[in-house]
Formats: sequence, structure tokens, C-alpha cells
Amino acid sequence: MTDTLFTPLRLRDTEIPNRVMVSPMCQYSSTDGYADDWHLVHLGSRAVGGAGIVMTEATAVSPEGRISPNDLGIWSDDHADALAPTAEFISEHGSVPAIQLAHAGRKASIHRPWDGGNPVLEEDGGWTPVAPSAIPYPRDEPAPEVHKLTTDEIQGVIDDFRVAAERALDAGFEIAEIHAAHGYLLHEFLSPVANDRDDAYGGSFENRTRLVREVTDAVREVWPDDKPVFVRISATDWLDDRESWDIEQSVRLAADLERLGVDLIDVSSGGIHPDQQLPNAGPGYQTPYAERIRDETGLAVGAVGGIRTARHADELVRNERADLAIVGRQHLRDPYFALHAAEELGEEAEWPPQYRRA
Repeated sequence: MTDTLFTPLRLRDTEIPNRVMVSPMCQYSSTDGYADDWHLVHLGSRAVGGAGIVMTEATAVSPEGRISPNDLGIWSDDHADALAPTAEFISEHGSVPAIQLAHAGRKASIHRPWDGGNPVLEEDGGWTPVAPSAIPYPRDEPAPEVHKLTTDEIQGVIDDFRVAAERALDAGFEIAEIHAAHGYLLHEFLSPVANDRDDAYGGSFENRTRLVREVTDAVREVWPDDKPVFVRISATDWLDDRESWDIEQSVRLAADLERLGVDLIDVSSGGIHPDQQLPNAGPGYQTPYAERIRDETGLAVGAVGGIRTARHADELVRNERADLAIVGRQHLRDPYFALHAAEELGEEAEWPPQYRRA
């Protein structure tokens, strides 16, 4: 039988009720990294809206791993406790709670977008970003200096991801996703655009991918065998005119990650440099990368980018281009996207009893 958008997906012992996932989307609405009522209502409403997986925004594994001072975090037990009610609510309403573990690297310490997105000075509560190399992210305004991580500090980053995963598990999350995309720290190590190290973490493919593999190994070590681990990658840097990260390397990395126990690759693209040359970013423009990784590795993939309609999401699964339709902005426009999709596609959908009279 052909799988559809509403065919359950089983990864390890986790049963995902349908193939719709809420993409991790930064809300820039935390104080000191703590989840609050905004996160409960924002994420909880997407669970009520029928999504199979509801994933948090990028959740920083350390204070300096935040993109902005308003980012969500999980660098202490208190932060995990603040997230636990949201994970519980998502589960109670039939969705699988997932968390994206992240470190912003050289793109850290900036104001949130609606406050301008410029670097936050240390005297205003900012901090020194860290990176694989002392190469700041290029900006129109003078970029702050970045600190090149030492080998010992890299081990500290790995430990931060490990402990964050333990806390996320205690908070009730069923899926852990490692953020290695969009120009943030792990992607910075992958791409020669941001990594000019000459030690065990730079140079060759083997060395540039080492940190992602070691972080994955650390998270998989503490994440239960019966629960899935995802990794989000940028399949390409969109920088064809220079040495950069590309789809061939992404396929190779995906195969390596499968051997480390990764269950699904969340396939996005770009973010490493503002000179990226994006194509006409129409619906599904990143899907060919997800499809190629799926075809060449056999690993489950999620496709993200410009998925706006039920039929588009269904076709991705039905035509075996992806195993999950990862829906971002459309979920901002319509928290009940999955329920409306089921109705449009003629599938069974369980609306909350509180809403059935509508």
C-alpha cells in the first residue's frame, strides 16, 4: 500500500500518528532562556491542530549558544522544568513532543529580528560568539570578534549537548533533533566557508564532520534506544563559486550518521554566508536534496521549505520523496493545518471535542 500524509510513521518504538511535523521556528520570546506561557500556547495549539510531531524552536544547550538573548534554552534543570508542561500538553493531545538542541556559534549574540537583528554589545547583555575559526559572520555593520574554540572547549560543547539531551528526556520529549544547519555552530564546523582549522576538526571531510558525529554519538548515548534522534542539516551552502558544503558531502554525512543511530535527516539548506545564491525559492525548492539523501542512503528524511498545501505535503510522502512533511510558516498562518489537511484529503481526523460544534 502507498503511504500517505496520514499513514502513521514508526521510528524505533515511537509511533508518529501522521507525517506532518511542525518545523522548529524561533519565537524570540524567552527571558533568560525559560519557556513560558507563550511556548505552551504556541506549541500546544499545533498539537491540538493535529500535527504528528510538534518540535520546539532551536533550544540552546548553553547561554552562549543562543542566537539572541530572547532564545529558548535548556542549560539547567530549571530550564527543563519550565519546558516539561509544554511537552506534557503536546503528548496529551496526541502529538509527539520533540526538541531541537542547538548552538548558534558565530551567529550568536544578536538582537531579535523585530529589534533590528544587529549584534548585541556586551554592555547591553551580549557575549562573545564562539566558532571553529576566528572568522566572524559577515554583516553590514562591524561584526564583533569571535572566539576560536580550543580542543578542550569543543569537548565542552559535546558535553553541553549530552547533558541537554538528558534534561530534554527528563522533561518528557520523545524525539531529540541536533541542529547542524543554517550557519550555526555545527554547520560552521562542516563548511570550509567558516572552518579553516588545521587540527582534527578542520581540513578534510573526516575532520570537518567530526564534531557533528561526536555530538550525535553523545546524544545517542543518553537518548533511549527506543526513541528517535533526528539531525537537521543544510544540504548545500548555495555557494557554487567557492569551496563550501554541498549535497555530495551531505549524502556522505547522512550515511555516517545512520551508522551512529540517527533515524531521520531533516533536510534544509543555506545560512552559512550572506552571499548565498538561492534559486527561485518556490514550493518544495529543497525537496530534491531530501529525496536524494533518501534514495542514496535509505535513511528516512523530512522535507522542509515552502510546503503550503495539503496536497503538496501528501504528494511528498505518496511519491516517496520524503517520509515527513516539515511545515513551518504555514503552521504560523494556520495552527490547525493538519486537521484542515485531513479534511481536504478525505482522511479521518479527530477534532478536539471542544471544537466539534464548529
